[in-house]
Amino acid sequence: MKRRAAAHKELEAKLGHAFADGSLLERALTHISAAKASDGRLGSYQRLEFLGDRVLGLAIASMLIEAFPTSDEGDLSRRLAELVRAEACAEVAAAMELAPFIRLGAGEASSGGRKKTAILADICEAVIGAVYLDGGYEPARDLVDRFWRERMLAPRRPLRDAKTELQEWAQGRGLPTPIYQEVERSGPDHSPHFRVAVVVGGLGEAEGVGRSKREAEQFAARTLLAGAGAARPEETDHV
Repeated sequence: MKRRAAAHKELEAKLGHAFADGSLLERALTHISAAKASDGRLGSYQRLEFLGDRVLGLAIASMLIEAFPTSDEGDLSRRLAELVRAEACAEVAAAMELAPFIRLGAGEASSGGRKKTAILADICEAVIGAVYLDGGYEPARDLVDRFWRERMLAPRRPLRDAKTELQEWAQGRGLPTPIYQEVERSGPDHSPHFRVAVVVGGLGEAEGVGRSKREAEQFAARTLLAGAGAARPEETDHV
């Protein structure tokens, strides 16, 4: 127990927040597979992830408003979607070095749970939720600012709407309009994950995953465009 507390001190230094209630951080790092049977889901990170998801969205939205004073709602929405997507949160979890601290059941650990995008993304949001409950909005926003600002100012990928681009690309080549179909929905109701397929006659099919149908559709469209070798313009909107 003392060893775990010492390790958490190292993590707190990385996060830039010292917890008054260490149990919040402990719960934020606990997967359902490692929760006590008597606690059930309430002993895992799920409720904190639910909260952290909302805090992250608010913090990113306020940062975008400040950083891009001339951007319209559509541009801000695309930037927000890019920054809060599961893959981005998983990458931030890696930057926070959360993986070694995640508590997993034996089965989940042996199957590579510490490398799974969904788990890393959820843990990342749960930590934000834990910081919010422990210290309030300002420490949580500071945490988001610390790990997301560089990503916000220098997007990893072009921000054009992939669905619109795919439709225009297909029409320009005389191909049918893209058709999207939900393939699978998994996860709890408060944090679902979707897998969607997109088909364009004469071009083929591709799949995308996301935390909403729209996000999954965007990734499917982007994947199909990449497979078709469609040129994608670079982001030109700078601060």
